[in-house]
Amino acid sequence: MNRRCTTILIDALLSSFITTPMTFLRLFLFAFSAAACARGADLQVVHGWPQVPAGEILGQVAGMGCDSRGDVFVFHRGSRRWLADPAKAGPIAEAAVWVFEGRTGRLVDKWGTNTFLLPHGLFVDHRDHVWLTDVGRHQVFEYNRDGTLRRAWGVSGVGGNDEAHFNKPTDVAVLADGSFYVSDGYENSRVVKFSAEGKFQFQWGTQGTGPGQFVVPHGITVDQSGRVYVADRQNDRIQVFTAEGRFLAQWKDPAMGRPYGVRIGKDGRLYVADGGEQPSAPPNRSGLAVLTLEGKVVATFGRWGNYDGQFMMAHDIALSPGGDIYVGDINGRRIQKLQWTNTR
Repeated sequence: MNRRCTTILIDALLSSFITTPMTFLRLFLFAFSAAACARGADLQVVHGWPQVPAGEILGQVAGMGCDSRGDVFVFHRGSRRWLADPAKAGPIAEAAVWVFEGRTGRLVDKWGTNTFLLPHGLFVDHRDHVWLTDVGRHQVFEYNRDGTLRRAWGVSGVGGNDEAHFNKPTDVAVLADGSFYVSDGYENSRVVKFSAEGKFQFQWGTQGTGPGQFVVPHGITVDQSGRVYVADRQNDRIQVFTAEGRFLAQWKDPAMGRPYGVRIGKDGRLYVADGGEQPSAPPNRSGLAVLTLEGKVVATFGRWGNYDGQFMMAHDIALSPGGDIYVGDINGRRIQKLQWTNTR
């Protein structure tokens, strides 16, 4: 905590010892001041990142991930926006995967032209394989970092809820042994586990508001102990499960908002993209929340808007090996790079 925050907290604590009708108000202001300090003092935007080449523009940024070098992979929709039936429009002509150098923001690679219908989730595993979900094709893909396809799951253009089909899958989390989870997603409200060989193992979840139920499981991540964290978007909560899918806990907090994307950093914290409520007219809310793995919100950053440090709809998060934070803004059609200003 910085010196200014410490001064505020000490002053409020001393004031709380004075027995007056204002004590309750002082305690409230104490809590508010502490929250305000945590909100604004610890994170900052890296201005000028990324360097988008002249004459080019990112589409809706849906998914993001960092490889072992710190390069940032971005899955975006080019000129396309959300469509109820993207198959009628055909594949997106532009390269849907862009790769930026993490340090400089320089665009170093592009691939995925005439391939995807409606890009969504992206995850880079420990081998630097790039995993993508396409909610238009109802499929999950595994690529080499250069864009060479390795494997695919699901049936292109055919939604379903059995072992061989997905229905608008949203995200992937890959474990060190190569097995992986898929959040599936907009229609099926389930999580599916596959072996390293790509074989269906088990699933859990139905649509609803109870423990272990989902309304749009939108993002998924796994900690070092194997616990699974699911961004249960429309229920405004994160649910925590064992590796086998047994319900452990649910977290709801106004400071966390509506979770869209979730990732766990090297610091052992859960980073959450709050995409807001999608009202019919502005203003909205959007930002970043940082939680302990016990569900306590320890920092928040940003608000709704289109300037630096603001988000139209934070949709996904990427975390570099060095601790840099990247937030993909789907409605803002951009990425912002954030860094901690204190030692963590």
